[in-house]
This record gives sequence, C-alpha cells and structure tokens, in this order.
Amino acid sequence: MKPPFATSPGPAGRKSTTREPIIQEPEASEPEATRRAAGASESSRANRGWWDRNADEYQVEHGTFLGDDRFVWGPEGLDEVEAELLGPPEELKGRDVLEIGAGAAQCSRWLAAQGARPVALDISHRQLQHALRIGGSFPLVCADAGALPFADGSFDLVCSAYGALPFVADPRQVLREVRRVLRPGGRLVFSVTHPIRWAFPDEPGPEGLTVSASYFDRTPYVEQDEEGRAVYVEHHRTLGDRVRDVVASGFRLVDLVEPEWPAWNTSEWGGWSPLRGNLIPGTAVFVCERG
Repeated sequence: MKPPFATSPGPAGRKSTTREPIIQEPEASEPEATRRAAGASESSRANRGWWDRNADEYQVEHGTFLGDDRFVWGPEGLDEVEAELLGPPEELKGRDVLEIGAGAAQCSRWLAAQGARPVALDISHRQLQHALRIGGSFPLVCADAGALPFADGSFDLVCSAYGALPFVADPRQVLREVRRVLRPGGRLVFSVTHPIRWAFPDEPGPEGLTVSASYFDRTPYVEQDEEGRAVYVEHHRTLGDRVRDVVASGFRLVDLVEPEWPAWNTSEWGGWSPLRGNLIPGTAVFVCERG
C-alpha cells in the first residue's frame, strides 16, 4: 500500500531545480512485502532509513512534479492557493507555521513566500539535505513527529501533506504533540492516503478497482529484509479511526476534504491514475482546530 508521496505533488510540467542529486546505491535485494504488527520504534527506525536511502531517487522521480515552492495537498493536485485550508494567503503573513514531514520543504518555501515564518521538520536527514540544496531562509529540523523539539505554544499553524501520520504506529502521540506546540485556537491541516484505498490493490488500471482486502483490517503494511527486519512500514486507520484520533487528541474537526481528480492531471504512477481518481477518492485532508 505504499503511497507515492510523503510530501505533496504539484502540477506536472513545472520547472524545478530538484534534479541531479547523487544517486545512492540501491538495496542488495528486493524487500518482502507483508502485513504484520509493527510498533512505534520499529516503524520509526524503518521509515527513517527508507527515506534516507530513497530520498535521492524520490527527488529525481518526483522533483519536477513537486516543484520547488508549491503547496499541494496530494496527488490530485489540490493547491493551497485555491483551497485556503490554512486560511486566506494574505492572512499567513507573520504566522508561525510548522510543516511536519516536509521532505524537500516545498510547502514551507511557499509559506515563506506568503510572509509566514515556517519551520520544516522531517525524520529523514537526506530529505532535508535536498531542502537545503534547493534553498530557503527558514529553519530545517530533523526529528521524529512523535517528540517535537519545540516549546509549548510555539506555532499558529501546523501542516502535513502526506507526511508522518501514515507512517507512525501511534498517531495520537503525534497529534498530542501537535496540540502541545500549537497556540490556543491554532489550526492543524494534514493529508493522508484516503483510508478506502486500503481495500483495493495498489494498481492504476482496472485491476485496482476491485476490492481485494478488508477495509477494517488494520494490520500494518511492512516491507522487510531477508532477516525479517522492517525497512518500510505504513499504518492503516479507517476514516472513523482518523476522526476519533483527532477528537481524542484535543482537536475539533472543522472539515474533511476529499479532492476530486482534475481533468488536467493525466499523470499515472504507482496506484494513482485518472481512471482510479475519477471513481474512488485517493486523498483525505483533515482540517482541525485546537480545542
């Protein structure tokens, strides 16, 4: 069930400088994909290593699509300029914003251009090296989203476009940390793969439109090496689980956005395609306010 993005993709064809990184050596053998239990520490270790190893290839493959300074919430191409899920762009000036799972910090770069004061956080040091290479005058922080290294009430807004939450065993720990660093009335907006996708094969063609697994099976998706050690972990939560996580962590759910696949987007990669996007949702965006 591996999603193609940990950060949000922008419209295709945008010129980008996120090219020509040094490609790291691929793994010696293909990992085994399975469904099994995976706890917080194993998930964190595996995903930190996966993104460090694959950051270069990821930026080569998706750099042009992502752009350098766009803020798009998911593969469909929902742009924050139009969506205004964080609020009107003109009201972002002077706001302290934390981006979690920032990757190469495309969203933070867009926020900075609006006059906000972003901080880009990611678990992967190599991803943040790409952010540093592209440039920007905002801080880059390498840390786990479940233990944010910031004082209480440090931010007005927190955002995460396909970052952190799909990959952690305890999403409420992350949400509690986000609530802690948000100021009263602060807003959290995060996007994840739409939970319904877990019931379908991760294929872009017609074979990806037939239910093949239980939507209610919350067993994590794990890729492991020959010795059974996880090298990539993704966790499934149903839509109801996500809502309960938000509320139990002290937030009020303001909106749940399910972007439709736009006609301009003809891209196909992994399980993402116009065929599937026009029939079943691929992304869920949760708009929350700190209680």
